[in-house]
Parts: sequence; structure tokens; C-alpha cells
Amino acid sequence: MEPQGMPPELARIAQGRDFLTTGEFARALNRAPQTVRKNLCIAGHCYGVKPRHVAGRLLWPVSETAALLGG
Repeated sequence: MEPQGMPPELARIAQGRDFLTTGEFARALNRAPQTVRKNLCIAGHCYGVKPRHVAGRLLWPVSETAALLGG
């Protein structure tokens, strides 16, 4: 069962987690991971979503991704 207001594809990708990897975030937005990294490097965010830096990785919040996708 998907959380209320979350697009079904995003719920499938997230699998109940609170954060997505860069590859998963890119797949949810139908973009290449390099496009996501480039936008982050240039603007400090990607489509208004800022990731958390954890142990050298970028983790993207599922809740903000759902809001971005109109969920």
C-alpha cells in the first residue's frame, strides 16, 4: 500500500524508505543521474530539492520528491 499522495512509481522506487540514492532520484524524475549532479553543482539543488550528504553519498528526501512530482 502506497502512502497517501505519493505517486505509485515513486512509492515503488522508495520501498518505504525516507531517502533515495541519486540514481533512484534521477529515475523518479526521468532524468540521467549526471543531470541531477550537474544541477546540484550549478544551483545547489536539483529542481528545488536539496540532498543530505551522508558518508560521501547524496541522499534525496522522498517527501520532497513526491511534492516535486505533484503528489
